[in-house]
Amino acid sequence: MVFTESHKELLAEGREWMKDTASSCTVVAALIVTMAFAAAFTVPGGNQDNGNPLFLNYHVFMLFIVSDAVALFSSATSVLMFLGILTSRYAEADFLYALPKRLTIGLLSLFMSLAATMIAFSSALALVLKDKVTWIAAPLIIATSIPVCLFGLLQFPLLVELVKSTYGKSIFHQQNSQRIH
Repeated sequence: MVFTESHKELLAEGREWMKDTASSCTVVAALIVTMAFAAAFTVPGGNQDNGNPLFLNYHVFMLFIVSDAVALFSSATSVLMFLGILTSRYAEADFLYALPKRLTIGLLSLFMSLAATMIAFSSALALVLKDKVTWIAAPLIIATSIPVCLFGLLQFPLLVELVKSTYGKSIFHQQNSQRIH
């Protein structure tokens, strides 16, 4: 009870930070879900008269489809995790394990969806520009890795801290005094 009373302010700050982070990430993940869903139906090159995609027999097209599907499913997972954070009751016990776990899964799946989106974009560029402008395709494909790297660099310290504080040694878990060597 003393701990609860003395840390009310910290609990309120943690609740506000968690809500702000989850809200921002939900917007990004929802945009990726929308884009990936639309890209599945408006494939690069269009469709033939029989409805099959024009580049159906190309290996790069299969890369596009698989990466688009990974982007769709991982961003949908991310949205669900962040919605789980937003609808949480934010009790003290939730901050110990449930909320950090949801945030970790949400950030990892958001990173995966962003990487898959960039792979889908690169493969679509490779399909469309394969015979036309070959000198521009490679630099554009390399440039698509910049957002993924930036997101990884900016969010990786938070992810490491979340995993360390959630699953690492803690004062809240009873430590075993006997060590097995």
